[in-house]
Amino acid sequence: MKTLGNILWVIFGGAILAILWAVVGLLCFISIIGVPVGIQCMKFAALILWPFGRTIEFSGGVGSFLLNFIWIILFGWELASLAFVIGLIWCLTIIGIPFGLQFIKFAQLAIMPFGARIVRA
Repeated sequence: MKTLGNILWVIFGGAILAILWAVVGLLCFISIIGVPVGIQCMKFAALILWPFGRTIEFSGGVGSFLLNFIWIILFGWELASLAFVIGLIWCLTIIGIPFGLQFIKFAQLAIMPFGARIVRA
């Protein structure tokens, strides 16, 4: 069932969000300082492309907080607002609720990606 959900996810919007995360990651690779941010973006782009069967655990400390603050100012608010709006649109239909919840989960991830890790469900 997870495989079918992942295939439908890619078709109905997951690919667009994954591509946006990958583009942001590539932009971060331009500077040496942004390489760790770019690596994190690429990991999450892969997660967003195939999300069902995996969850995200949030933790972190002062360093994660500072990186998340800078991230929100530069790229996070755009990715979060896009994912949240698409998630709300999907939640308007009964069939689209699982997709909408995934988009909303990724909106939360777009706000605080540092200190987050991917865990198999």
